[in-house]
Amino acid sequence: MEHTISRRGLLQGAAGVTAASALGGCAMGGGDSEDDAKGSVSASNPLGVKEDAPLEVVIFNGGFGEDYAKAHEAMYKELHPKAEIKHSATQQIAETLQPRFVAGDPPDVVNNSGGSQIDFNGLVSQGALADLGELLDAPSLDDPNKKVRDTLLPGIVDVGSYDGKFLSLNYAYSAYGIWYSQKLFDAKGWAYPKTWDDMIALCKQIKAAGIAPWTYPGKHSRYMSWPILAAAGKMGGIEVIKAIDNLEPNAWKHDAVKAAAEAYYQLAVDGFLQPGAEGMDHVQSQTEWCRGKAAFVSCGSWLENEQKAVTPPDFRMAVAPTPSLTTSDKMPYEAFRGTGSEPFVVPSKGKNVRGGLEYLRVMLSQKGASDFTRKVSSLTAVQGSSAGIELGPGLTSVTKLIDASKGTAFTWLYSSYYRKLERERVDAASAELYAKRITAAQWCDKIQKSADEFAQDPAIKKYKRS
Repeated sequence: MEHTISRRGLLQGAAGVTAASALGGCAMGGGDSEDDAKGSVSASNPLGVKEDAPLEVVIFNGGFGEDYAKAHEAMYKELHPKAEIKHSATQQIAETLQPRFVAGDPPDVVNNSGGSQIDFNGLVSQGALADLGELLDAPSLDDPNKKVRDTLLPGIVDVGSYDGKFLSLNYAYSAYGIWYSQKLFDAKGWAYPKTWDDMIALCKQIKAAGIAPWTYPGKHSRYMSWPILAAAGKMGGIEVIKAIDNLEPNAWKHDAVKAAAEAYYQLAVDGFLQPGAEGMDHVQSQTEWCRGKAAFVSCGSWLENEQKAVTPPDFRMAVAPTPSLTTSDKMPYEAFRGTGSEPFVVPSKGKNVRGGLEYLRVMLSQKGASDFTRKVSSLTAVQGSSAGIELGPGLTSVTKLIDASKGTAFTWLYSSYYRKLERERVDAASAELYAKRITAAQWCDKIQKSADEFAQDPAIKKYKRS
């Protein structure tokens, strides 16, 4: 992706986060739109779209680009030929759109992503987003006898729901895990470790072979908080994760979280992290990994697309779940963190809310979803939409990961509910941990203190995950 700022690059941009946060205090227009265009409901128009109502779509122009959205817009135009569609793309979502939300004049569809993403806590608390529940219960574009909700992968509704309302469609499906080169492992005779003891034993072999066992983006160290939480959830069960999501006292000090933090801290203590990784961003560390300088990296399934410009053709990217910490973990080894990403919303004050819902229905069709996968090498929230598509080694590995999990995938929501908690506090604490400036126990204490601050701040809207 030369000459293009990667989607995750912008996602990590501290400047963007600061800009979005600075705007977050503005009051935003909420509630139902007074001038929402409405048409007649019929079998061919189940959401009651007004046929000639204009539709405005704003896309985050990151690593996925904007061409996929233009294809979706063309599909919408086929269904509603009288509708004029205004398309725009930007890397500065908050700076561009926050003033329009405040003025009560937002677009009809927004891809609210990137480092300048508008904070969801503010959007939700001020009623600025339309309830997408009607979309879930509408017939799918492919099969009128099947509701849209029944075409989605597990967890998509959960990650986009706030106070029981489905407000955000996370269109891409991201599987998180530990990545390695199958070519390297085959050449060395190494097998991916399924237990933590085996991981440490393998790290010793890798280091002896002159390769750094792990690399990581020290500038965005929350990437290495992900395997800690995944391992903790697998060891202690989903209740451990829910306690974190619900800002419960001492949630980050649970025995399973402590054990997981101690395990991954061992990578730093034993010298298994690539020298210099502390100063790297995500692209730099991932490029080092692609060059064979390190064996493992923690990332999500956008990795293959993000690194396609520098990945050797025979590298054979592969992903696996975090190793089990104990023989009595509550979740199986095959369980992994899988969740929606790339959020799309329909502003409640948009002039064409019906059209916004319909646009998302188009996106969630088999054609819309498979076209996205072909264009950007990412899975979507739609079940079975990658069937028949020739996937790269990385995404092929992801589909095997999903199949092997047999429905045991899980995720956490605190990073969606309270974005700053992960982006600032967990990130900073993780940087300290892997640089050996604090211990695993101190990492737990530090983040718990931050979580308590969020819990006690009356200005922050709280969410309850059941």
